[in-house]
Formats: sequence, structure tokens, C-alpha cells
Amino acid sequence: MLFGADTEPATRLMTEPMQVLETGVYRGPHYYSHTPFVRIMLDLGRLEDWPSNRIPGFTDRLIEILPGLERHGCSLRRRGGFIERMREGTWLGHIAEHVALELQSMAGMRSTRGKTRSVKGRPGVYNVMFAYQEEQVGLMAGRIALELVNSLLPDELKGIKGLDRVYKLSGDFHFGKSMSSLQRLVRRSSYGPTTQSLIEEAKRRGIPVMRLNEQSLIQFGHGRFQQRVRASITGKTSIIATEIAGDKNLTKKLLGDSGIPVPRGVVVRDVEEAVREARRLRYPLVTKPLDGNHGRGVTIGIADEEGLRFGFAEAVAQSKGRDIIVEEYFAGHDHRILVVDGKLVAVSERIPAHVIGDGVHTIGQLIEEVNKDPRRGEGHEKVMTKIKVDAHVTEYLARSGLTIDSVPEAGDVVMLRATANLSTGGTAVDRTNEIHFDNAEIARRAAMIVGLDIAGIDFIAPDITKSVRKTGGGIIEVNAAPGFRMHIEPSEGAPRDVAKPVMEMLFPRGSRSRVPIIAITGTNGKSTTGRMVKQVLRQTGCTVGLTSTSGVLVNDILVSEGDATGPRSARLILRDPTVEVAVLETARGGLLREGLAFDRSDIGAVLNVTADHLGLKGIDTVEDLAEVKSLIIETVSRNGTSVLNADDPLTVKMARRARGNLIWFSLNGSADMPPFLRRHIDNGGMAVVREPGHEGGTIVLYQEGRRDVVMKAGDIPATLHGMATFNIANALATIAICVAHGVPILTIRSALASFQSTFEQNPGRLNVHDAHGFRVILDYAHNAAGLTAMGEVVRGLRHRYKKSIGVLSIPGDRRDEDILEMGRIAGGIFDELFFREDPGTRGRPRGEVMSLLKEGALEAGSSPDAVHMIAGEAAATAAALMAAGPGELLVITPTDVTGTWQQVLDFEKVQSATSPRGHLVAAE
Repeated sequence: MLFGADTEPATRLMTEPMQVLETGVYRGPHYYSHTPFVRIMLDLGRLEDWPSNRIPGFTDRLIEILPGLERHGCSLRRRGGFIERMREGTWLGHIAEHVALELQSMAGMRSTRGKTRSVKGRPGVYNVMFAYQEEQVGLMAGRIALELVNSLLPDELKGIKGLDRVYKLSGDFHFGKSMSSLQRLVRRSSYGPTTQSLIEEAKRRGIPVMRLNEQSLIQFGHGRFQQRVRASITGKTSIIATEIAGDKNLTKKLLGDSGIPVPRGVVVRDVEEAVREARRLRYPLVTKPLDGNHGRGVTIGIADEEGLRFGFAEAVAQSKGRDIIVEEYFAGHDHRILVVDGKLVAVSERIPAHVIGDGVHTIGQLIEEVNKDPRRGEGHEKVMTKIKVDAHVTEYLARSGLTIDSVPEAGDVVMLRATANLSTGGTAVDRTNEIHFDNAEIARRAAMIVGLDIAGIDFIAPDITKSVRKTGGGIIEVNAAPGFRMHIEPSEGAPRDVAKPVMEMLFPRGSRSRVPIIAITGTNGKSTTGRMVKQVLRQTGCTVGLTSTSGVLVNDILVSEGDATGPRSARLILRDPTVEVAVLETARGGLLREGLAFDRSDIGAVLNVTADHLGLKGIDTVEDLAEVKSLIIETVSRNGTSVLNADDPLTVKMARRARGNLIWFSLNGSADMPPFLRRHIDNGGMAVVREPGHEGGTIVLYQEGRRDVVMKAGDIPATLHGMATFNIANALATIAICVAHGVPILTIRSALASFQSTFEQNPGRLNVHDAHGFRVILDYAHNAAGLTAMGEVVRGLRHRYKKSIGVLSIPGDRRDEDILEMGRIAGGIFDELFFREDPGTRGRPRGEVMSLLKEGALEAGSSPDAVHMIAGEAAATAAALMAAGPGELLVITPTDVTGTWQQVLDFEKVQSATSPRGHLVAAE
């Protein structure tokens, strides 16, 4: 039963359980934070009336299960702050956020930041957001958090709708089993110590990190400056060197021929041959697979034929073939020497797995106790590996007359293996500062002889402080892909920052890791501006990657077709090894869905903000939309540049949040210049403005008190002799961006003078076709601002044409008022209208979009006879083409830009006996 609850709210909401509406992952900076978050949109339903302080025992039960919540400061910013919030009363979405963070920390992936925000206009609905290190872990933690919170509720309030739809559930909730699943997922998805150390070093240096698969293939850097690694194998690692290191006999030959001390040995293929060779080599001996690694199948200190036969069998079991090495045994301590780029960077003495007796417990029990050390884990997940009892342990104990059930005396050290690999439970002691110069030089030369950029040298020496040329010993193996964990977290001694020299090798001092990123957003003009920028940058000789609404391009090669304005396409460009500059059109949808694909840009431009896509994803006002788009200039690097439109009140307000240097652009130069812009220029700031004059006026650059004429606006073909004002504005933004990038004015002028609104250069943006006796303009004017701008062009051309015809639509997920407004604008521009509707009406009944457009056009004064409604895009385009007569202007605003343009090119008018203007091929 619930206590202290008002009857009315409980009765009102008792039938509405908590519901998961949607989930998502922000992989980069986003609307709510610059920290990557998991997002769960949660409708609390009846629980909106039940904050935590009204649910008896809830807080105490949760703390009992998750005592670590005591560390959460929450908004109070002090230890225990979150517990105070729960006792005072907070909502369950907020609690789920903190639980998800704590679960990740408990599982081994510490995450600390989160936010829970109510969704505007939707009472009881919240975006629950929390940080993560690996997104699948974060998503699972979110699911378990909701299930745990639900399990602690009274029966009257329990229930979560939508959880099984969003998450794949395994059955009834059991916290212990769920945590075990989360911990297994952490182990599967975590980086190993080597990879993790390299990632941390890269982040310290500001080098971008991208995970390329579910294992450990990592890209450091962007574009042509990128370097790839898999653990300690880098893109610089020679495959020949790797193959040499994998052939232990060849490695020994090359080293021995170069004067490096190595053990004598042979390769055998059967055990009897091994026995014969052992008589020649003399005991003690070592057996190991020719192609082995990580100490697998290695048996050392073999003293007799019985031990040899055991060692041969163990080596065969770990070998891909039957080639087995039998070689001399070097007596001494086992060391791993790490050589990076020809330089010795760390030395560790490796001690085999062992236990110390207490006179009470068996060896098996002592192993169990050692394995409880939190530093030990499975495989390479932690700095040490748990000791496992296998045939090697049993055989090695038997050499001393022991078994796993033996009870050693107190203080007795019982070695469990002859080999000292960390992967079999060994420990490491740092000896970097103790190695003798001769030994260091031997190891360094060995790495270079084999040809490895990163090499792990297995070095046996009775005393590492003395030269093995005097004490005996030498190199027994050279390893490609050596692990770093014994060096970065030794069991004893100083940790060594071995990742630093690796990153210095991959990115030497003064080299770059990032390509310049130019991010462009705005309601209209993004695509054209991006293509203009690409055109200019191509003339500087660099390879440009561009994302746009028509696809992803590298230079002029279309590598991926379709709308490519989101983070996935941006990542494609940043991964391309040829790209030298990334120009990224960045649309609202991707920002809201996933955030940015990069942590910071060099140049961020916001062209304009007008009403579009309102009422979607919680963005209800144009001010909300401006908040979303301002992310582009908030994430500009400290030494970068923000480019803003001085003519747009909403972008002007963004200036206070803009990072880096600020460049304004404006269509209103000279006397019409806004006062704040005049002050900016007078103070030496940069601005690109259009000053009035013939054919669109003159484009001028102001910087450091100078006034430089860039070019006449009408000299840019895409402006249609200055008539297309919106393309003048796009050119101003382009010039500002390119000046910020360091492109000379002469290059900018030359590139823009050749930029035309052809389908080939700028598909779907003011493309003109004149081959049918009438002019066709194809333009992606998909919102009110875009259509208004197109209307200015049509009015400017009206004196040249007898009649104007428009083919228009608008997506069905827009608000009724937006669709009506689109119709009104169209009615005020065109003499005849063809309204169409796409097959996907985005939730509206068939025909409703066209009806609203027609209603708006009629309100604007269009004649009912001049307004046609045709459902399909191709059918509507065909009908309009048939209706257009000589000397008329037809404007088509397509969804399928490529298909519609091809339809225009392929059009042939079929004359009708009843109509000199042709027959409309689609029914209205």
C-alpha cells in the first residue's frame, strides 16, 4: 500500500504506467551538452505524481543496493547531495539517470555526468540523459536502471511500457544477473591496457580518436593525417618484420648473424627427432612452437627426455603446424624490453606465477586467494591476469614433488610455472633504470634488425645490471604487438609512460593530426555555400571532402549518394585517408538525433535561422531552432573562426556564444550597415559585406581597418547577374569562410567567377534549363524562407515571361500553419500551381498536405482553376511540363532532385488534338 498519498492523483493516473518512448545516443557535442550521452525519453505516467519522498522505503532500499550513490553530489555539488535530493523528493527519471551512472561505474566504466530535462509542452515526459564510455554499455545500464527503479516500487505503481520494444529483455528482472550481464559486456567491449593507454595519451594531446570496429582497431587523427593502430601494431609496422618475428627460427638466425647473443637450437617436426637433437644440444632445454606467442606452449628448463616429450606435446597443441623449436636454455631472470622507434623505453623483469605458503592452505586455495586481488582479471582486461591451473602448472609442480593439494610451509615461495608471461598470471617489476648499456644496445639493435617499429624483446640475464656478454644469456624472442600493461602498471616499481613515445613516433613534434573542419549550418543556403567553399578550396590544390544534401563528395567524386548532412556522413569524410579539408553541411536533424561527429571545428558558420521543422523533436519555436544551430559556433576551436549573418536577428544573438575570431557577413553595406557591424569594423574586426550597386552590387572585405574589394556580385554566375540575392548572401558567407581559412582573395575571386547554378556544380539549387521553348528552374525551396527567396527571383524575371508556373510540396511532418503559409507564399508568386504530395505523408492522411497548400494559395488570391493537386512527384512534374507554353517560366521544387532533373531533360511535349498546349498526362 501507498501511504500519505492523495486519492485523486492516484486514481487519475493509476492506469498509466511509466513508458519508454524512445532511446538514442549522442556520440558528440549536442543540444544538451558537449559530453556524449545516452538519452531515454521517459513518460512517467502516473509516477509524475509520486516523487521519491512519497514512496515509502524507496530511497533506503535503493541505497542498500547501490551504496555508491552516496558519492553523487548532484546539483548540491557535495558528497551525499543526491541522497538529500531523494529524501526531499525528486522524480524517478532523475533517479534513473543517477542509477545508470552508478551501474556503469560498478561494472568498471566510470561515468559521472548526466542531465534530466522535462520535455516542453509534455507534462510528465522527460529526457533522461547520462554519460557513457561505450555506448552499448550505456544503453544496457539505462535499461537495468529503469528495471531496478521499477522493482522497488509498490505493486500499485509498478510497470514499464515500451521497454521490451526498445530493449531486448531476457525475462523477469533479477538485479544480480543483470549486473553480471553488464559486467560481461564491459569486459567484451573494453579496450585492453595497451590500447587504452594509447587512447588516453592521444586525448591528452588533443588527437581525435575513432573506434573502427568492435575490437581494438583505432584511428588516431582525421583524413590524410590519420594513423591506425590495433593494440601496439601500427600502420607503420612492417608486415615483413611481423612475419620475421613470427618465425622464431628465422629471427634467431638474423640476430645471430648480426652478433646478437641467442640460444642455439633446431626446428623439429616429431618427438623422436626432438629427442635425437636434445642429445646434441644437451639439457637443460626449451621447447616452443615456431609460430607461437604470449608464452603459449613454451616449456623451459627441461632436464630429461620425459620432460622433453611433455614439452613437445604442449608446443604442438599451441602450434598451427608441427614445427617445434628445441633450443638451449638460458639461465637467468626473464625480462621484457620495450623498444619504440629504435629507442629503449621500458624494461620489466617478469616473475612467473607463484604463491607463498602459510602452512595452512593448499596450493589450490592459495591460488584462489591470490586471484581475489582486484588488479587481476580475465585475459588482458586488467594489469594482472588470474592464475589458472592447467597441465603446465601440474607438470611444473610435479618436478618439485608437489600437487595442487600440497600445503607449503609458511613463507615458502612455490613457483607455478617456469615461464613468466603476464598472460599466465606472472607479475612484473620495473627495471628500466637498472639495465646495463650493453644489454640495452643489444635489445635496441635486435628490434631494428627485425625491422619492428614497436618490439617486445624477451631477454634472459642472470643480472640485468651486468652485460650478458660477460654473464651469459641473451635474446630468446622478438615480439611484434607487445603488450604494455607490465610497463604502465607494474606489480612493483615505477610505472612507465610507454604510450608517449608511440604517439611521438606516429605524430612527431610539429606534425598535424587534424584536417581543418569547416561546419556550415542554417535553415537555407547550406548546400550552396558548402559547394562554393569546395570550389574555392579545390583551386588551392587540396583534396576536399564535402557532405551535402545530395551526397558525400571527395573532390568531384560522389562516394555516397543521398542526404548526407548528418554525423555518419561527416565521419565518412573524417575517415577518408585522402581528405585534407572537410566541409561539412550540418543539418538540424543530425544535431538532434546524434550530435556532432567531431569535438571541435576550425570554422563554424551559421547562415540564417528561419521557421522550418518546428514542432519536431521538442523544437517548437524558431528560438529553439537557433539554440540547436548555435552548437556549430559553440564548438569552434579557440584559435578558429565563427562566421555569422549580421542581417539575421537570431544569428546576431549567437555572437555572445561564438568561439574563436568572429567574421560577420551582411547584404547591407554602406549606409544600410547595422550599427553594431560598423563598430565591429571600426575596431578592426573582419566582415564581408555587399555594398549597393549595379547587378547586385560590390562585395567588400573589411579587416584590420582595410577595405578590399573582392568582386562584383553579378560576376558570380550563380547570382543570375545579381538577381538571386540569396546566392549573393551564400557567396558572402563563402568568402568569409575562405578568408578565415587563409585563401587569397585572387583565388576566391577566380573560383566564384566560375561557380554556376548548373546541375553538375550545384544540383537542385537554381538549376536552369532552356531547351523546351520555356525556362525551367529547379530549386530545393522546401520551406517558407526558401520559397520567399525564390519568389524574389521570379518577380525579377517576370517581365521576361508570359506566365509563371510552380510545382511545390512540403513534408507532412510540418505544422498546419507552416503548410498553409507555404501555400500562401506560392499563391503570391505563381500564376498557376501544381501541388504534389510524396508517397510518404509522414503521418498525415493522403491528400491532406495538398489540400492545406491549396487552401493557403486560395487565401492569397489564386484562382481555383489555376491550382492543381497531383499526388506523385513524377506525375506532377510531367503535368506541369505539359502545361508550360513557349515564353513561360516553370519553377519545380523537387524532393528527388536527380530524378526530377532527368525528367526535365527527357521531356518531350506530346501535342493534343484538343489543346495546342499539350495534354496533361496525370489526373488532377
